[in-house]
Amino acid sequence: MGIVNVTPDSFSDQGCHAVSEKAIEYAIKLIEDGADLLDIGGESSRPGSTCVNLEEELRRVIPVIEALKSSTIPISVDTTKPEVMQASIQAGASMINDINALRSEGALKIIAESGVMVCLMHMKGMPKTMQDNPLYADVVSEVKCFLQQQIRVAQDSGITDDQLVIDPGFGFGKTLQHNLALFRSLDQFTTFNVPVMVGISRKSMLGTITGNGVNHRTYASITAAVLAAAKGVKILRVHDVKATKEAILVFNALNQDIK
Repeated sequence: MGIVNVTPDSFSDQGCHAVSEKAIEYAIKLIEDGADLLDIGGESSRPGSTCVNLEEELRRVIPVIEALKSSTIPISVDTTKPEVMQASIQAGASMINDINALRSEGALKIIAESGVMVCLMHMKGMPKTMQDNPLYADVVSEVKCFLQQQIRVAQDSGITDDQLVIDPGFGFGKTLQHNLALFRSLDQFTTFNVPVMVGISRKSMLGTITGNGVNHRTYASITAAVLAAAKGVKILRVHDVKATKEAILVFNALNQDIK
C-alpha cells in the first residue's frame, strides 16, 4: 500500500504533496513503482496533530480520488469522518482505512451498506495527545482484545469478514517498548482470519532504534516490512514502494516456505 498524504503537516514528506496536482503525480509514480493499492489521506494523524475540518479534508482528498479512480489498482482513503467515508466511496474509493476503527457515529452503517473494505486500527487516545505517557498492563493482550471486539461489532452491523482488515496501530498511543512487543507478536494477530495490515514505514520507533531522522529511515523501514511479511502480514503500508516491493520479491523467492 503506497502512502499519499494530501496534507501540509505530514511527518514523512513535509507537505510535498499537499496540493492535489502534486498528490496525483506522486500517486501515479507509486503505481509505476509497483504499488498494489494506494492510501489517500487528507488529515495528518502524526503525534501532536490537530483535527482538520470536514470541508478542508474533502477538498484535499476527493479530487485525488476522482483523478485516480480509473487506475488499475484500488484506492483506500485514510479518514475517521463518516462524511468523508461516504463522499470518498461515491468518488471511487474501494477501501476505508480508519484509525478510529469505525467508532464514529454512522461509520459502521456506511461500510455495511457500501460493501467496501475497511481497516480497523487500534489507537489509544487521540493523535494530539496519544503519545503522552501511554500505559498498558499487557499491550499485546489489550490490542488483541480491542480488535476482536471491533471485529464483532462490525460483523453485528452487517459487515462481512471479507471486507475486514486489522492493524495493531504502531506508534498510535504506544512507546517503543509497546511497539516492539506488538511486532514480536504479530503472528498472533493472523489468527483472527482477516488480513493484517502494518504501517511502520519511517516511524519514530525506527528513528529511536537507528538514530536516523525521518528522511533517512528507508533501510530500517524495508527491514521491518520484510520481517512483518514473514510473520504473516498481508498489507504493508509504506512510503518507499519500489524498494519494499523488490525486497519482498527477493525474500519470497529465497524463502519458498514463506506464504
